[in-house]
Amino acid sequence: MLRATDAALQAFEGEVRALREPSDEAVFGTVEGVVLALNAIDGDGQHDGAGFCTEEREQLCEYIDLTLSEHGVDVAALATRRGIDRSEITDRWRD
Repeated sequence: MLRATDAALQAFEGEVRALREPSDEAVFGTVEGVVLALNAIDGDGQHDGAGFCTEEREQLCEYIDLTLSEHGVDVAALATRRGIDRSEITDRWRD
């Protein structure tokens, strides 16, 4: 599960790094992709019943926010334009 999670996060980082003056839709597209990948990992029965606990899910959301911020995305402004709180940017796709 750890390897799969690392691979999903590395792919997300690469996608965010490749964004140049991204639209809100492009940013949310990368967020959707990583959240769906993490959901699939969490639901994969190949991990001997292991899954993300609530605290780990929150940490993953914080990581997504931090990664976006480190690559120049104003997450607070992005969320405001969508009428949501910055802590809710992953909520649409979270299981």
